[in-house]
Amino acid sequence: MIYLDNSATTKPLPRVTAAVAAAMEEDFGNPSSLHRLGLTAEKTLKGARKAVTASLGVKDTEITFTGSGTEADNTALFSMARAGSRRGKKIITSDGEHPAVLEACRALSENGFSIAYIRTDHQGFPDLAQLEEELTEDTILVSMMAVNNELGTIFPIKEISQMVRSKTKALLHTDGVQAYGKVNMALGTGLVDAASISAHKVHGPKGVGALWVRENLHLQPFVYGGGQERGFRSGTENMPGIAGFGEAARILQEEGEDRQLAMAAARQRLMEGLLAQIPDITINSPVKAYTGNGIPYAEGARGLAEEDILCCPAILNVSFLGCRGEVLLHSLEQKDIYVSTGSACSSNSKKKGSHVLQAAGLSFDQVEGAIRFSLSGDNTPEQMDQVVEELSKIVASMRRLMRRR
Repeated sequence: MIYLDNSATTKPLPRVTAAVAAAMEEDFGNPSSLHRLGLTAEKTLKGARKAVTASLGVKDTEITFTGSGTEADNTALFSMARAGSRRGKKIITSDGEHPAVLEACRALSENGFSIAYIRTDHQGFPDLAQLEEELTEDTILVSMMAVNNELGTIFPIKEISQMVRSKTKALLHTDGVQAYGKVNMALGTGLVDAASISAHKVHGPKGVGALWVRENLHLQPFVYGGGQERGFRSGTENMPGIAGFGEAARILQEEGEDRQLAMAAARQRLMEGLLAQIPDITINSPVKAYTGNGIPYAEGARGLAEEDILCCPAILNVSFLGCRGEVLLHSLEQKDIYVSTGSACSSNSKKKGSHVLQAAGLSFDQVEGAIRFSLSGDNTPEQMDQVVEELSKIVASMRRLMRRR
């Protein structure tokens, strides 16, 4: 099997599944209980929180565990909008955001908030000139993703932050679900006020995420109840999930840089092979993969040349003109190769085609023929050679069939 749908979910690592199993079979106590089993669970909870915060470079008190990255996004947007509602009603986001942000913004618009959507270009890069125009005194919240989940485009968070801070008193949130473990999110530096992450994108279990909120920013709870998670997210903690999340975060600390470089090497091999062996394709993602530990786009993002826009090393989006992406997906599946046509969270949408690719201005043929290859540190260049070989046969066959019709 060659698995290239890691932006949808990753395979849990053996250490992670062992941690989950231990929390279910042995240390199954409620961390709020006062007896020994409860205290053991509480110790696991604290250890996992420390591991996640260490992987982000932030304080233990700044992380709240949630049920998913989507819940973390929703918690951030609704709580931060409520916090600023006396000063204004304007919220700014981009038109290429994940549905977890776009649908939350839609709900907020139905409750009296005004939403401004920043355009993205053909590579998914936000229009910073439009952002600057939209930043008015009544802006209370800006939510911009760190990495686009379909194109892999890295957003210039530092420059966005500088613009927001200089022109408004708005809070700044970033959806960091696709960035976590692959790109330095620079949390704890004052660039953003809150960030969302998810465990199952970094070889942790599904059903657990986290929301980072900077110290001294006090938000009202989104979930009320027994006061868990320092009263911000009530409900008995998902201890098996959190234990697995903590172990995944420890592995990130130990192996993160090596895994990032492995992704970048496999991505480069895949891109070069596709361009060399399959005609009439377009690379939709930015070509250059990010492989450094610095903050992307430290200065002057608006002046960047197109070839200098950076991409997450885990994502490569390619259109095969004259083909249907869904047919390519299932043809590859028959070869035990797994890819996607876009965000897994959009697969149940009634809208046809990727909203991200449509917002980027791609043609109908490009959207219809698009495939997202998303890698992990376990993928190898040799696997990419096999993918190119199989895909070249499938594309050629499909195009011959289309011409006959």
